[in-house]
Amino acid sequence: MSLKGQRTTTTSMDWDQFKSLISKLERDGEYKYCLLIATGVFTGLRISDLLQLRFSQFENTDILTVQEQKTGKTRRIKINPDLKTIIERIKGRLVVVNTDQYIFLNRYGTKPIDKSWVNVELKRIFKKYGIELEGNVSSHMFRKTLGNRVLKLNNYSNESIVLLMELFGHSSVALTKRYLGIREREILDVYDSLRL
Repeated sequence: MSLKGQRTTTTSMDWDQFKSLISKLERDGEYKYCLLIATGVFTGLRISDLLQLRFSQFENTDILTVQEQKTGKTRRIKINPDLKTIIERIKGRLVVVNTDQYIFLNRYGTKPIDKSWVNVELKRIFKKYGIELEGNVSSHMFRKTLGNRVLKLNNYSNESIVLLMELFGHSSVALTKRYLGIREREILDVYDSLRL
């Protein structure tokens, strides 16, 4: 939690860091967090929506349908084949019998893990694997990692920013740029453009 007036910024992971991290988490049996990070990055869902997901929502479909808690809007998300493979593989390792159970169960197996606990665990995981990021480590990182990957793959085009604005449910391109730290980079680049 931040103090009043304190500026906090969550960063994104580099795509190679993301791939390496989920591989290591799966290897080390940290299945819940492997799935959480992979699902968060591949879907771009907010943490409140991620924690409500059930295994059954990924069965026999290529589309994930979620009613967003924050906006009340229904979102349809194409399930990435790599994500689907990870979910199936880990579901088998966890020997999930009831696919209607929440994917991200608390230690008592009664309800989803708490949002604040996720952020505590993410900090532990990043420390454990020696991953250093420029900003804060939190669940916002999932959406920002997706956004920055889309931008990079599309050469930071205006079209990709508009698509991300719609994907994130932002009201303006300016908000999306600020969310992903693009505006700040553009402003800092102005100083570099000054030449004698």
